[in-house]
Amino acid sequence: MPQKHILYGTEFSLYTGKVRAYLRYKGIPFEEKLSTLNVYRKVIIPKTGVRFIPVLQTPDDEYIQDTTDIIDTLEPRFSERSVYPVNPKQRLVALLFELLGDEWLLIPAMHYRWNFPEQNERFIMGEFGSIIAPWAPAIARRFAGRQLAKNFSGMLPMLGITDKSIPAIEAWYEEFLGQLDTHFAQHSYLLGERASIGDFGLMAPLYAHLYRDPAPGKLMRRIAPNVARWVERMNQPQPGIGDWLADDEVPDTLLPILRRQFAEQFPFLQSTADALCHWRTENPNRKIPRSIGTHAFSLGAVQEQRALIPFSLWMAQRPLDYYASLSGKNRAAVKGFLQSVHGQESMDLGEYPRVTRRDNRLVFA
Repeated sequence: MPQKHILYGTEFSLYTGKVRAYLRYKGIPFEEKLSTLNVYRKVIIPKTGVRFIPVLQTPDDEYIQDTTDIIDTLEPRFSERSVYPVNPKQRLVALLFELLGDEWLLIPAMHYRWNFPEQNERFIMGEFGSIIAPWAPAIARRFAGRQLAKNFSGMLPMLGITDKSIPAIEAWYEEFLGQLDTHFAQHSYLLGERASIGDFGLMAPLYAHLYRDPAPGKLMRRIAPNVARWVERMNQPQPGIGDWLADDEVPDTLLPILRRQFAEQFPFLQSTADALCHWRTENPNRKIPRSIGTHAFSLGAVQEQRALIPFSLWMAQRPLDYYASLSGKNRAAVKGFLQSVHGQESMDLGEYPRVTRRDNRLVFA
């Protein structure tokens, strides 16, 4: 058995970046192993039953897949430097930003990776080629990576990334970068001088795709240098730790981001919940598929179609369940805050089949 944790992933993997930053922040000893095709065949698929990274192998020979499960498994074992705020508004905001990073910022992350071939292609094909032929010369790695990369670039229409939506995606992302840059000019992390689960949720898209890839990396450094510095800070090994802001304060600089999240991501989550409820009625004995049709979503004034992905509901249940668990003064304080960001009604998706993960697959709870 390993003497320390082993992280199976890649440097260019969106979700590996979330876990890697967490392990470094917590000071958890780990070794990272590149997920080559051989590693997939011999480790990832046999041990998890799925083909997804990252996977964390613990010193006790557990194999944990999915970033949220990895973090929530490790938190009680390494309780110092907790990434979950104790105060209610800050904890809810941290969970909302995790949801935003994990599920919604995937849209610009995938657009900027795959729709700028003149700037990104050589770099990205070499990265994908390292999975297939890590020993090969650079030109051979790029050739080997081309076919594998097509599997990912082909996902763009499923995510609602089309000629129609691209201008709106770019306008939204640049607006988001500007807002986040203003925030990180004043604070080291989302909620002060200590990283939260929300910071790690944002690291998923903002590091591997939007910081490392050439085209979006240049954009970030040009218009949002404070965001680039935050990415670099999040990758430091066990950086200095302060505290979250006093008195359960949520910085005003985050409010515009939250308002737009409630205006655009949450209506689509409601559509997903409604569709899953209908799908289960029509398919009572079937396993939950990765998508259950398509539905319209909006970015600014533009409307487009994208796949309804039930996994998003599993992530959405985290802030929804936390809010539902509050009572008394805590609930009143959070309710008032939600009203200020036009999110009160969004925190109730109504009745829908709850989902959970079992054996690394999404199932009805």
